[in-house]
Parts: sequence; structure tokens; C-alpha cells
Amino acid sequence: MKLDIAVLSGDGIGPEVTEQSVKALKAVAEFYNHDFYFHEALVGATAIEKEGTPLPQATIDTCKKCDTVLFGAIGDPKFDNDPHTNVYPEQGLLGIRKELELYANIRPVIVYNYLLNNSPLKPENARGTNILIFRELTAGLFYGEKGTKEDGKVAFDECIYHIDEIKRIAHLAFKAAEKRKKKLTLIDKSNVLETSRLWKRTVIEMSEEYPSVNVELMYVDQAAAKVILNPKSFDVILTANLIGDFISEEASALVGSKGIMASASLGKKYSLFEPIHGSYPVATNKGIANPVGAILSAVMLLEHFNLQEEANAIKRSVTKAMELDLTTEDLNKEKPLSTEKVGDFIADYILNPDMTNFNIQNIYLGQSTII
Repeated sequence: MKLDIAVLSGDGIGPEVTEQSVKALKAVAEFYNHDFYFHEALVGATAIEKEGTPLPQATIDTCKKCDTVLFGAIGDPKFDNDPHTNVYPEQGLLGIRKELELYANIRPVIVYNYLLNNSPLKPENARGTNILIFRELTAGLFYGEKGTKEDGKVAFDECIYHIDEIKRIAHLAFKAAEKRKKKLTLIDKSNVLETSRLWKRTVIEMSEEYPSVNVELMYVDQAAAKVILNPKSFDVILTANLIGDFISEEASALVGSKGIMASASLGKKYSLFEPIHGSYPVATNKGIANPVGAILSAVMLLEHFNLQEEANAIKRSVTKAMELDLTTEDLNKEKPLSTEKVGDFIADYILNPDMTNFNIQNIYLGQSTII
């Protein structure tokens, strides 16, 4: 298969972890005889510094010419600490979501058995957690009209949803639920918000099209507690933009490290894949950032194009790295590997899937992993 992939590495640790993701994809292309072409473009703080905008038109054009987008991370503290600026790196991500009409953010939350001790929950509570979150991404409070009154003492943010915006992501969530445990939980605040009431009415009506799926309705405050108290009770979660932002961040804490979590943002025509962690500026260029989230984002990219065998090859390699404790310091404080060396091992294992003996010392030295 031939794929043109736009690479928007962004800021902070974004370029470091994205490099490892690209490395894994290149290994897949070599082993399975695919042609993957990578096209770099600017976004975020890096784009502001070089082009004066967080989302240059050239970046938009590159993304639209490519088959898909591999995204790193954006953000820089110097923008966060300036209350008078009207230009933020994050506008680049919001902008690309809008430009590509990426209305559905899909985030798997899986607590792996070999990382149970890293979860803040007791192992018996965390074990078996496997949630798939569908967050609406291009409407709601993030994109409504906003502003501040002339006296500077009153601010407002408008939240608007059209029924079609709800239906298109709800269909994706229902179809995913049909293939999993046939349970969908709608999380909203319909006891207060009119937009949430529209979400609830719409999802209840749509449930008649999916009779095998059990629909659970839950307020966000109740859900926030239950994600911690009983995460295994969830399977597929469906929610609006702002609520999804909060719930998915909370759920990500269960796995033991945000550095290993991936996500997909899908639209009718375009797609984008990214790790969920931020730009983590204090770790920039220190080789301590976990690249697994970025690499698993490449897995979701391959699955999106029905390259399941290739996706499984990366997943096996990530699992082997975890089993051998060949990880960065967030998961292995005693003897961590660098960001680059984790990526090297995973790419090497993709290219050598029959490898059974490993020279661990050589791996730490950055030499061949094969005996």
C-alpha cells in the first residue's frame, strides 16, 4: 500500500516521540513491502515563531493532500504565561480539527497487566479496564462564540450543538459498541444544560437502530466518580466536546502513564493520529519522554487503513518492550532507556519478529538487539 502521511511534530517532546512513531512505520513499510511517504509541516508554537501563526496555510494544504496525519504535541509555557496574547499554540490543533472536519476523537483506555503496579488504583480495581471513549471534537463550547464585555468584567462562551453533529459521532460509538460488549454509556449534564438534553433525546432515539446495544445514561459528576471507583463498569463512552476532554483526561490516569496512550481523530474524509500527552516542555530534548503513545497512535493509523497484521506487529513489539522493562523513566525509574532507544528496540523487533534471545546490555548501549 502507498500512503502519504503528513507529519506535524509540533512542540516540546512532540518531535522526539513522533520520530519514534515514524521509525516504527518505516520498519513496517520495509517488512511488509509498503510505500509510506512522510511530509513534514509546522504547527503550534514552532509555527508561530517561524510563520507568525499556529496553523500556516501550507500546513493545511499538506494535510489535505496527504492520506492521513501523524501529530505530535503542541504548547509552550511562554504563551500560557502571557494573559494578553491572542495567539496560542493550541489554536493550531483546534484549527486543524476544524479544517479537516475531524469530528470524532477516539481514545482507548486500557490497563495492561504488565503495568498494573503503575496504576494509582489497586491492581484488583484496575485489572481488566478497557474503555473506548468517543468525544465529539468540532462543536460545543470550544467552538462557540466567545468574548469579553467592554468593561472587562464580564466574559461569555457559547455552547451550540446541531442534531446532525450528535448523530454522526453517535453512529460511530454505537457501531463500536456492537463489536465490543454491546454497552454504550452517554455522559452528559442534562439536568442543567439544554445541549445535553438534545444529546440525550437524540441518543435514546438512535438506540432503536441498535437494539443489541444497552444504553446507559449518566451525569458527568456521577461518571467522574465511577471512572475511579469502578472503571471496569464502562465499555464504550460517548460524550460532548468539553465533557469528553475532562473524562478522557481522568480516565488516562488509570493506565499508569499518559505517555503510553494513543488517540485517533476521524472525519468523513480525513484522519489524524496523536498521543494524548501534551508537549511536556520540561522534558524537551532530554530523552526521557515515553514514545509508546506516539507509536501506538501509528497502530491506530494502520488499523484505520485496514492494515491489521501490520498494526499487530507494532503492538507485539511494544508488548515485548514492556515485558522486558525496556521503557523510559516514567515506567522504569531504576534503569530506564532513552526515548530513542525504546524506539530503536520496537523498530528492530518489527523487523525481526522471530527474535527470542536479547542482549539487554547491547540494547542499553544502543547496539544490536539480536544475538
